[in-house]
Order: sequence, then C-alpha cells, then structure tokens
Amino acid sequence: MLKTIEGIYQDGQIELVESPQDVSNRSKVIVTFIDSSKIDPTKLRQLIEQLETIKEIGQGFEELNSGQTRPIGDFVQEMQHKYGISS
Repeated sequence: MLKTIEGIYQDGQIELVESPQDVSNRSKVIVTFIDSSKIDPTKLRQLIEQLETIKEIGQGFEELNSGQTRPIGDFVQEMQHKYGISS
C-alpha cells in the first residue's frame, strides 16, 4: 500500500497534518524531507496525485490478475440502465 500524508518535523517528532485511514498501528513508513523554500506546493500536490494514481492502477492490475473483473458488456448495460441511456 502507498499512502501519502503531509506532516511537519519539529524537535525530533513528526506531526501529521491528518490521520491516515486504513493503516495498521505499526505500518512501515518512508519519510522524505522537503525544503519548502525550494518546492512549489502545486507541483508537490500534483506529484502526490500521480503517486496515488499509480497505486490505483496497480490495484486494478491486481484485481484483473485475480479474476475480480466482469465483462465490459455487463458494465455497459448497468451504466445504460443506471443513467437511462438507450442502446
């Protein structure tokens, strides 16, 4: 699992901006220190979003490889019914 959460390092402690969801109490972490004067916050957010997208694509491949998928025709029919789209 890959989950990115912002935090602040101060006096030897890391304070997270938000509490992580769906993370066990003793999860391993990788900490990256960023010089905030040298990084554009918008670009950082874009990078985080790209990492999350890569994670989701990986999850999709795992589902595909484990047979947790359904035929595209079934999906199309469901969407047509749900949104009132005629075929």
